[in-house]
Amino acid sequence: MNSREDLERWETLAANKNWRTLASDLADSNEIDIAEFLETLDKEVLVLVFRIIPKDMAAEVFANLPPESQQIIIESATDNELSLIIEELAVDDAVDMLDELPANVVTRVLRTAKPETRRLINQFLSYPDNSVGSIMTAEFMYLRKSMTVGSAIDFIRRTGDESEPLYTSFVIDNHRKLLGVVTLKELLISDDSVVIENLMETDVIYAHTEDDQEEASKTLKKYGLLSLPVVDREDRLVGIVTVDDVMDVMEEEATEDFEKMAAMLPSEKPYLKTSPLVLAKNRIVWLLVLMVSGMVTGGILGRYENAFAAVPLLVTFIPLLTGTGGNAGSQSSTVIIRSMSVGELETKDFLKVLWKEFRVALLVGLGLAAVNFLRLLIQYPGQYAVALTVSLTLVGTVVLAKTIGGILPMLAKAVRLDPALMAAPLITTIVDALSLVLYFTIAQSLFGIV
Repeated sequence: MNSREDLERWETLAANKNWRTLASDLADSNEIDIAEFLETLDKEVLVLVFRIIPKDMAAEVFANLPPESQQIIIESATDNELSLIIEELAVDDAVDMLDELPANVVTRVLRTAKPETRRLINQFLSYPDNSVGSIMTAEFMYLRKSMTVGSAIDFIRRTGDESEPLYTSFVIDNHRKLLGVVTLKELLISDDSVVIENLMETDVIYAHTEDDQEEASKTLKKYGLLSLPVVDREDRLVGIVTVDDVMDVMEEEATEDFEKMAAMLPSEKPYLKTSPLVLAKNRIVWLLVLMVSGMVTGGILGRYENAFAAVPLLVTFIPLLTGTGGNAGSQSSTVIIRSMSVGELETKDFLKVLWKEFRVALLVGLGLAAVNFLRLLIQYPGQYAVALTVSLTLVGTVVLAKTIGGILPMLAKAVRLDPALMAAPLITTIVDALSLVLYFTIAQSLFGIV
């Protein structure tokens, strides 16, 4: 049975209040599918169904619910039920939950947690937003360098169910300093008497708690790692970042970049759960900026009013030039922003990007201009000056647009701004103004307009 069929069956069972059969079905199902099902339920039914989920599955289901559903469950749970949920949750999942909940709810959650759990959660909450420390997992497997392989395997058997992925174990000393790493495969194929210190790999790639989370995701991707150890300022091992943590980060960063590139302030909630007022507020800021900056274009048109009067035909090609310039700039900025976000480009590559985009723009511009020149001669026989004016401007506009689109994101990165801010809408506004100045300057020269 596929997931869609499961959801429909569960919805029918819940509607008919067939709780016994529903509980039996949920016990044999995937926690993520159950969480998706709970999201569709009304408040009262949500709480009731959550309580019939097997206790060993409840925490994982809870971790996959949106903050709104988590808050409903917390507010209806007894202190004992809440304590059981918090103790079963991975610390990073608990922290993610608390970041989204109101202060009074957070206070109650922390009050029901055990002292050690509360200490860990508070430690995670103290890390800066978007830092590695804020997304790392505190449940991981560590070994001592003095252990033998046999004792290490016994230790993993006893404590492994409380740890994140077991394929990699990190080696520490008595002060929790990170010394090395050893894989489960190496442990299994080695003799029981071998000492971990002689087996571990000492060239360990790691991150610091205050590093940017996006940098950690790039490190995992670059080296093909499944987990990345995290150390504090004293180089003590305090957690790990896993692939599933990084996938969440990559989705958040990609969503934020897309919204900024579309001239919107990033939204913290899904589209359907964001009010029209918030969506309007997120969008109107940049629209106001672009509207005001767009007035420059009107000023330029007014300045060259005499060119309109002398050659009225020139006006009809303005949309072609500004549209082509905007599209050309958008192509370059999108490619450069994407390359920077995945680590293919750095600010030190500025001159290389400038030279490459100039050459690309020249080739593209000449190709577009040649096609446009022939089209205009066919459409407007005898209007050689008009065809030449538009075609020359087209070459200049494409060169300007692609060059600006290529270098602006890098300049933004150099001054510690988000490159995504220098995306299509802003570049289009800049290129529109420059292309109009170029257009009428060429027109005045070819037609002798004063």
